[in-house]
Amino acid sequence: MFETAELGQRLSKAEFNDREPELQTRLLALQYQLKQAGIPVVVIISGVEGAGKGGAVNRLNAWLDTRELETRTFFDETDEERERPRFWRFWRALPARGRTAVMFGSWYTHPIIDRAYDRIDDAAFERMLARIADFEQMLTADGMLIVKFWFHLSQKAQRKRLKEDEKAGHKSFTTALIKKFAKRYDDFCNVSARALGATDTGACPWHIIDAGNRRYRDLTTGEVLAQAFAQALERKQAAAPPAKAARKRGPKAPRKLTVLDRVDLEASLDDEDYRRDLDKYQRRLGELTWKARQQGVNTVAVFEGWDAAGKGGAIRRATKGMDARQYQTISIGAPSDEELAHHYLWRFWRHIPRSGYVTIYDRSWYGRVLVERVEAFAKEEAWRRAYGEINAFEEQLTSHGVVLLKFWFHISKDEQLRRFKEREATPWKQYKITDEDWRNRKKWDAYVEAVDDMVAHTSTEAAPWNIIPGNDKKYARVAVLKAFCGRLRAAL
Repeated sequence: MFETAELGQRLSKAEFNDREPELQTRLLALQYQLKQAGIPVVVIISGVEGAGKGGAVNRLNAWLDTRELETRTFFDETDEERERPRFWRFWRALPARGRTAVMFGSWYTHPIIDRAYDRIDDAAFERMLARIADFEQMLTADGMLIVKFWFHLSQKAQRKRLKEDEKAGHKSFTTALIKKFAKRYDDFCNVSARALGATDTGACPWHIIDAGNRRYRDLTTGEVLAQAFAQALERKQAAAPPAKAARKRGPKAPRKLTVLDRVDLEASLDDEDYRRDLDKYQRRLGELTWKARQQGVNTVAVFEGWDAAGKGGAIRRATKGMDARQYQTISIGAPSDEELAHHYLWRFWRHIPRSGYVTIYDRSWYGRVLVERVEAFAKEEAWRRAYGEINAFEEQLTSHGVVLLKFWFHISKDEQLRRFKEREATPWKQYKITDEDWRNRKKWDAYVEAVDDMVAHTSTEAAPWNIIPGNDKKYARVAVLKAFCGRLRAAL
């Protein structure tokens, strides 16, 4: 790939000074328009060591409005980052809609270095590149602009720059890095060319910039960035939805048989068996979560289900068996303004636990294919795309060693009605029933269809769905504890 790069480009100081003001004015205007349009931007700065990546980042900070700009650096991983899936650190760094993040180092850094030093084999490298391509495709499909720069230097130019630094008496971290990587110039170029070739897509192309002349490098980077900004704004405008035509409704098709129709809602436990099993499995869960803490195993549990199906009660019985220092429960409601300004998975990545800890989600990322689908909060293309995005997210968790449990609490429509009325009639339960619960109930069949599709598309070998019969609360609570203990015991 680098053979096609036109090296040896030059730009005089006079020409740079002549063109720079207009370019900066254009960039600032486009940056403001991106903010107004709510388009998040990621600018990736990569390249050969010694190519002046830091200088280019400083130049972009000088040209752009830093109030809407974030510069992210990714050097060695911290302990906090190593204890979570690798992409956790990148999700935290993604900009909100309308903001720009310049990434000095990125999700490409470790795969390229690890392959160049033979720490991973070709198969692992290709899997990492495929994950990166999927990650970028997911972000761009959600409206993000990703602009990727590779600053290239010939080996001769790299050596010359290293000699200039040493002659000037520079002993910085950057100079040491150049010296280290210069010894493997060919290895890094070959590996990097493979990485760029595998991830050079129409939505996220690579821009290879000759970095031999600093003025040419910076001005070309600015011009490419301005063009990418303008094209993103044009695409946003072109994608504005047309006026909806009135849709004729035909006769309603009969509801198909679904996975929920096969659930045995007659399953139950008597009081004596319930007390015995509850105590037994709570004790066992406490022992297993402590063992997981000692072994550094993360656990994530997802609780989904019908309104009034008993999720809260089951969560309380599960957490009663755990040490309060080891878990956190995240209740998911309507997204905040900050959460709406990011990809929908962003708020869930934030709470992935450290090694040895447990995170319980009361509602989860499955809202994308449930409530957002049924209530039309997400476009059809978005919620259909979400099945693959969710599977990729969960695969990153489980491949890191996270124990992932997913529960759907199922009750009959009649049982839900009984519980709704009971809540209305009981003073200390009235806060649990809302107008929204009654509205959701009217769309029961639509939710049944959505749950059936959800299970069909996202119940995988590593992260299967546990469908819990919930008409009898005692049976449901014990079933959750049994499943929780079973998965933890198998993982440990």
